Amino acid sequence: MRDAGFTLVELLVVLAVLALVLTLLPPLLEGDQARAELTAAAREVAAALRETRGLALRDGRVESFAVDGRAGTFRAGASGRLHHLPAGLRLSLDPPAGGAAAAQGVIRFFADGSSTGGGLALAQGGRRSHVAVDWLTGRVSLDAAR
Repeated sequence: MRDAGFTLVELLVVLAVLALVLTLLPPLLEGDQARAELTAAAREVAAALRETRGLALRDGRVESFAVDGRAGTFRAGASGRLHHLPAGLRLSLDPPAGGAAAAQGVIRFFADGSSTGGGLALAQGGRRSHVAVDWLTGRVSLDAAR
């Protein structure tokens, strides 16, 4: 009669399979982390744009959303705090009417809710996300990371 249990060979095979899985898992998760980081940054930019529009409507004056793509920063309104993007993320301003993309600039929101329009492109590696601002309504829309 054989004793119940596992042989040494069976235990070594299980440990080898676990070691293989643990070796292959982190690189697979890095892609998900980068995608989540880009998505979170795009949502933060969209929220800050909406905040700037809200300030313009509330105070009845022009408010500016300032972008500095070289430094990886943006500011919602004149008195808003400076937001820093995570390292590795690139930010550029897409002006309205097909102008050339710029590293620095502003999107202005007016007291009636309208804006100068344009958008912001966020990139990380091969992934991109875009936040657009409609000039007529000031509506902010987010294009998910791809």
